Parts: sequence; C-alpha cells; structure tokens
Amino acid sequence: MSAPSRFDRGHTDDLMSFLAASPSPYHAVANTAERLEKAGFRQVAETDAWDGTSGGKYVLRGGAIVAWYVPEGAAPHTPFRIVGAHTDSPNLRVKPLPDTGAHGWRQIAVEIYGGPLLNSWLDRDLGLAGRLSLRDGSTRLVNVDRPLLRVPQLAIHLDRAVSSEGLKLDKQRHLQPVWGLGDDVRDGGLISFLEAESGLAAGEVTGWDLMVHSVEPPAHLGRDRELVAGPRMDNLLSVHAGAAALAAVATADAGLPYIPVLAAFDHEENGSQSDTGADGPLLGSVLERSVFARGGGYEDRARAFAGTVCLSSDTGHAVHPNYAERHDPTHHPRVNGGPILKVNVNNRYATDGSGRAVWVAACEKAGVPFQSFVSNNSMPCGTTIGPITAARHGIKTVDIGVAILSMHSARELCGGDDPHLLANALVAFLQG
Repeated sequence: MSAPSRFDRGHTDDLMSFLAASPSPYHAVANTAERLEKAGFRQVAETDAWDGTSGGKYVLRGGAIVAWYVPEGAAPHTPFRIVGAHTDSPNLRVKPLPDTGAHGWRQIAVEIYGGPLLNSWLDRDLGLAGRLSLRDGSTRLVNVDRPLLRVPQLAIHLDRAVSSEGLKLDKQRHLQPVWGLGDDVRDGGLISFLEAESGLAAGEVTGWDLMVHSVEPPAHLGRDRELVAGPRMDNLLSVHAGAAALAAVATADAGLPYIPVLAAFDHEENGSQSDTGADGPLLGSVLERSVFARGGGYEDRARAFAGTVCLSSDTGHAVHPNYAERHDPTHHPRVNGGPILKVNVNNRYATDGSGRAVWVAACEKAGVPFQSFVSNNSMPCGTTIGPITAARHGIKTVDIGVAILSMHSARELCGGDDPHLLANALVAFLQG
C-alpha cells in the first residue's frame, strides 16, 4: 500500500466544492468575490472615485475579477505581487438563435469555445449555465445543474470505421446537443425555459452568455483516493488557490512589503483579447488607479511597476503513462510532485532565470517541492497569460501551475496534494 498523503486535503476538498459551484466564468468570479468578502474585502465600482485607504478591495467585470490588499501605510510606489489566472475553460456555448433540431428531436445550437477535446463531451449528462442580460440593463446568473442536454454519439453499427480509423467529429454537424422531442424546432423555447427557471417574466431576457457543463460532480479517485477528477481545473484550480492565498495573506497582514493582487481574467482560451482578458486594459487600469488613489503620480507608477512580479498560474501537462514519448525525455512532471515551473525559450512562457529565482525563493520559504516543465522540441508549445502580461504591462512574469492529465477535457485529472501545495507557494510569494 502506498504511503499516506503528507498534506492536509481540506484545501482540495474546498477546491472540489468551488469547481462544482462554478460552471461558468461568471459563477467563478461571483464565488471568488464571496470568499474574499468573508476575508474582509469590499467591492469597488470602476465608475466611482477610489480612495487610498488600506484594506482589501476588488473589481468585478463580466467573467473577470481583480482583487488587491493595501497594507497599512503602503507608499504610492509600493510594488505589487500578482497571481494571474483565468476563469474560462473550453466548452460548448449557446448561439444567438438557440433553438434548432431535426427529425423529431429538439436541439440547442452551440458554438465551439476554445480548443476542447470534443469527444469528451459525447454521451454526458449536461447542464446549462451562464449569464442572462435583462431588459432593465441588469444581469442574472443562471445554473441548471441537472441532466438537461446530451450530445449522443453515433452507434458503432452505423460507423464501423470508427474502430480502425478513429472518431471523426464535424464541429457543426455532430456536436449539437438534444434536449427533448418535437417538430416545431424553431421555437423550442430555450430562453423561455430559462426565464421560468430563474423566476423571470416572459420576454425579460434580451441577451445571454450560456454554456454547457457536465453535471457529474468532482470526485476523489484511485485506490488510495490520491487523485481528483473534475471539470474546469484549467484554470479554476489556480483561481481557487490564488483567492485562498490572497485571503490568507490579507488576514495575517504582518508588515507586507508588497501589495498582493489576484487577477483572474476571462477569454484566455481564445486569445485574451477582450475587455476582460489579459490582453485588455483591466489589470493595468486597476494597478494605476491604486497608485493614484494613494497620492502617487506617474513616477510612482513607474517605480511600482518596475518592482512588481506576476506569477502566471495555469495548469500544465503531467507526464502521461500511455504517451510518455510526447513529453521532453528529461522533464517528466508527476502529479503530487508539487507545482511546476514552465519554461520556453521562445517566450511561449514568460519565465527567465531571474523569474525562476523568485519562484525558488517562494517554494523554499513555503517548504513546497516544485518541478520543471519544458515541451518536447518536436512538438509546439502552448502559451498562457504570462507573455501577454509581461509585454503589455512591462512587469516581470513567471509561468507556473499544477500538472494535470486530460487538459481541455470535459473532466480533467490532478493529484490531490498539488492544489494545496500551489496555494502554500502562492502565500509565500505574496508575502515577499
């Protein structure tokens, strides 16, 4: 029998609850804000004038949240320590004209968001969640967290070649989920159904940002329950760890030399180019306004940014036992081996030697083991918000994360210890 875990699983159990309660980026930021509120943070509106008082504050914009804690007596030029992450995950999202179908089946018209493993969405019980925009200009979160939809796979009897040639899915024709029976498919009533689910009057919804999700809850897995299976680990695992670390640092506030920040963006999976993405102005605007609210000017802003470091925390690839040849032969991150430092000399990741030193110092302070990840030279390397953050704001950025399997699947797999180890390392980093 393998050795028992050395680490407390309370954090990971809490992560599982967070994943289950956050089927969309909008739910993720709402749940993050609720957790920060319990730690004494308060929301500030972008349209209001900001003051320079100390304490925890946060801004919500769509599927993004930026939260920061100003220590007592912080100078205008005090540098920031930032944990960056993203709230979105690859999935299927509802089109503007949602009602479709054929041959007596009612279906929902969906578009492919990001780069999901399409086969992982087949033959799963799916719910529907997201944001409804109302006629009065307000928004309402909606979450139908029960079996509602299904993308049925074609029976093998009608596709004998699937065993020899592999599954081939047409993104337009083969991924529209069914959700009932009927011939009047042009008025299948999805939005009317969601209005009723949300207690809204008919015709009150005028816009929507909706996506499907697997309703199967996260679960411990394995003989010794040392693994965790669940949805949206890429990248709500990092959002959760960052929020936990920020709350812990703010609660302790033992003479912090930096201003700790959590920046969780939307739209990383499709390029980050939006007003809520890492390539937008949100983070820079919040940091600058924080400097100016404390009486600083451009020189203070420049000094603060020059001393700032960001950890771009996103999931990475654990070595796959069935495909080890796809990994670099000397870099094989293992689950439950600690968080990973991600390196790519072509700047697909932002890590350099000096950034590595910052990460090593944080891990040593926290007593957390870490691993290194680099891609196989024969395969293209993915990227993160790290290079975008470094280039857009001119701040030192280091790419790190937790190694997982089944990235971009409807259901991913991580080690039960790694989320807690990541959070501990983030606490040490934010403390400086």
